[in-house]
Amino acid sequence: MTEHNGSTPVADGGPTEASASNLATEAGGPTDAGSVAQASPDEAVAETDQPSTGGRAGRDLEREGEVAADFLEVLLDIADLDGDIDVDVDGDRAAVAIVDSEEGRVPRRLVGPDGKVLDALQELTRLAVQSATGERSRLMLDVAGYRAERRAALVRIAEEAIAEVKDSGAKKALEPMSAFERKVVHDTVLEAGLRSESDGVEPSRFVVVLPA
Repeated sequence: MTEHNGSTPVADGGPTEASASNLATEAGGPTDAGSVAQASPDEAVAETDQPSTGGRAGRDLEREGEVAADFLEVLLDIADLDGDIDVDVDGDRAAVAIVDSEEGRVPRRLVGPDGKVLDALQELTRLAVQSATGERSRLMLDVAGYRAERRAALVRIAEEAIAEVKDSGAKKALEPMSAFERKVVHDTVLEAGLRSESDGVEPSRFVVVLPA
């Protein structure tokens, strides 16, 4: 895991979903704000919520992470926000996280209500990577452990559904989820030896856990 330091004092104001594209422009990233509004972070790169079956070479993913880290470092400096940046590879995608630094905590407003600001920031970062590498990016961005905590909660939800399906032999429909959330559930179900599928239409698409 590589760390990038991008720590500066926190200003009174911080980036919001509406101002994220302006910050990206100053940071040398993509300037087309419409590309963020027109599609969700997952839809913009033809993401699938099904279990992973393979991916790009590790060195390509490491390169994605480094480009993303450089972009985010500049973004934090422009916004005058604290935060260190961790870069890793998680399966078939780069994983980048803005974490608390010795100088201060990452402002939780970078996550926003229901993670909406984080989703917008993730999409801007993916576009910055695509601009630099010429390849579409599926990197995952986390801020202050938000996605990690949500992933743990989703695994618990999936495990409860798995136990119920095994006991009853009947399928179990879960609450509507984002593509990222559905993929976590699909992967957990697959590891348990059961089957699952997505049903419904965005933004109300959901996972159905099926008997083996």
